[in-house]
Amino acid sequence: MSEMITADLVDLDLSADTKEAAARALAERMVAQGRVTDLEGFLADVAAREAQMPTGLDGGIGIPHCRSEYVTEPSLAFGRSAEGVDFGAPDGPADLIFLIAAPAGADDAHLTILSALARQLMNAEFTSALRSVGDAESAAALIRGDEPEGGTDSAATPVAASAGAAAGSSTASTAAADTGADARPFRIVAVTSCPTGIAHTYMAAEALENAGRDAGVELVVEPQGSAGFTRLDPAVIAAADAVIFAHDVPVREKERFAGKPTVDVGVKAGINRPAELITEVRGKAERGEVSGGSAPTPVERGGEAGEGYGSKLRKWLMSGVSYMVPFVAAGGLLIALGFAIGGYEIKSAPSVMDHFVWTQTDSWAALMFQIGAVAFGFLVPVLAGYIAYGMADRPGLVPGFVGGMIASTINAGFLGGLAAGLIAGGVVLAIQKVKIPKAVRGIMPVVVIPLISTAIVGFLMFVVIGKPIASAQKGMTDWLNGLSGSNAILLGALLGLMMCFDLGGPVNKVAYTFATAGIAVSNPSDSAMKIMAAVMAAGMVPPLAMALATTVRGKLFTETERENGKAAWVLGASFISEGAIPFAAADPLRVIPSAMVGGAITGSLSMAFGATLRAPHGGIFVVPLIGHAFLYLIAIAVGMCVSAALVVVLKGMRKSPAGSAAPGAPEDISAPTADTKQPVAA
Repeated sequence: MSEMITADLVDLDLSADTKEAAARALAERMVAQGRVTDLEGFLADVAAREAQMPTGLDGGIGIPHCRSEYVTEPSLAFGRSAEGVDFGAPDGPADLIFLIAAPAGADDAHLTILSALARQLMNAEFTSALRSVGDAESAAALIRGDEPEGGTDSAATPVAASAGAAAGSSTASTAAADTGADARPFRIVAVTSCPTGIAHTYMAAEALENAGRDAGVELVVEPQGSAGFTRLDPAVIAAADAVIFAHDVPVREKERFAGKPTVDVGVKAGINRPAELITEVRGKAERGEVSGGSAPTPVERGGEAGEGYGSKLRKWLMSGVSYMVPFVAAGGLLIALGFAIGGYEIKSAPSVMDHFVWTQTDSWAALMFQIGAVAFGFLVPVLAGYIAYGMADRPGLVPGFVGGMIASTINAGFLGGLAAGLIAGGVVLAIQKVKIPKAVRGIMPVVVIPLISTAIVGFLMFVVIGKPIASAQKGMTDWLNGLSGSNAILLGALLGLMMCFDLGGPVNKVAYTFATAGIAVSNPSDSAMKIMAAVMAAGMVPPLAMALATTVRGKLFTETERENGKAAWVLGASFISEGAIPFAAADPLRVIPSAMVGGAITGSLSMAFGATLRAPHGGIFVVPLIGHAFLYLIAIAVGMCVSAALVVVLKGMRKSPAGSAAPGAPEDISAPTADTKQPVAA
């Protein structure tokens, strides 16, 4: 096996001032050594990985990395920067920069060695030696772990040897877990994983193991990396007192860890604050909080330490919205189909339990409407319940759902649901901070917390804040009903901008939730249905525009982008805004503004045309349910053409970099996301 790093892949005087420039400088060395076949294609893969999560780490380390079809063999390039390069680490710029390149089909042996390097980066002696080494050859030898003449350098454990140690860490820890029965320490099992499964996965594992030794606990880690993973012994899991998940992709076979106190965080938290995670999970075990196996995903978490309140609040609200959306889609489409088949008077039909004739279309229309109405009845309780769940895990569900149902009962609507969810989560978190006698810990999750929190939330919603919120909800509804003329057009433009800003992200979801709130009633107003139509139309623009742009000016896009463009036709027609994400991730400064302009035009035109939509969904499936459908489609077509034209113009104005392999290839060439190109290892 050839060496993964040589002196030619080391730059001890890296002069780059941005992470893109640093990656390019190191990648050019790989190209010169024949380790990378397409510089721009490889850099696009690096950028796509960086877009998923910044690769800067505390301690002045940057580890841009990816798996790419343009890499011929696993390779490392190392740069040392005097000024530092910002890779998004909380503590500032990185002066030690590793570019890790793995082939798309790299074998397990190579990936194990790369993961061992990641573990080495958690060794302070190793990074200190890299900062003081004087020449490229010595730096490469230090990273490889070559033994110097006359003895072994204690500052650098050989990477290959570390690979063996990393592979055997679980076994060694398992053996340790079977000893010391007389003075049993606290036992923790952990799982780490990241999207590429090369660097962060193993760095988090190393950090947790080190913190466990410092804290005097037995901590066994299962790194789930690109080279696969070795499952922890079931006996070790059964004997564990608590679980730590540090991951950015789903944990494989998560059900193995069910029934234990659990801390669920992103992989960077495992690297940056392992001691805090150990303290946190020990506290949960002492309080008897059991949530293993079903803890919220990273998107649903209530925020990590160090995050601002705004970031935490966004995650909590997104948790509620993400669970509410399927109810909106199912209920709204059924109601819309009921109207389409039986007319709007179908809402006055008797219950299908009392009157249902198999051969009458009106009976089927009434059935669809009434099922949809029941589904819609869950919207506010589900929103509130899962906001509380995002804040406080399972204990938040009962007070959250009850508070949401009260909000529906007193006509406080979505505003009431938001308030109920936040209050329920806050009350549960406050109760969990109270020191509880050991004798009653077992009944806390199933009796004490649900009883006290539900009583408090119910009192506040019925007696204190329910009526003011209901009044505010009515005022907002009346304002929407009164919109007309230029005000309505401006609102359509604003909603269009929001739908196209982050393509399925939080801002997009705010616009979507705002629109669905207006139609989540048995008899929505005309203004509410116009708002729904404008939001749905704007959401279709970004993927359709990218599909059109790749069709009319294919030379401005890579082969991969052109393939993504074909899929974007279908995604856009199905109202899946995320179809534009591969383009936006690689070229955000051109794609996102173009999409926003087209979305704003579409939203304003839809409002001006008076298009209406009763279903909370877009795409070709709901065209028969749209009022003024022809004008609605024209609004989408205009926005799509404007966005596509802007993208083509902006990309055409850009100059190709010197030495570019393809004359039409852009500098920041688009790359597929991890879901479409790079193998994702959980």
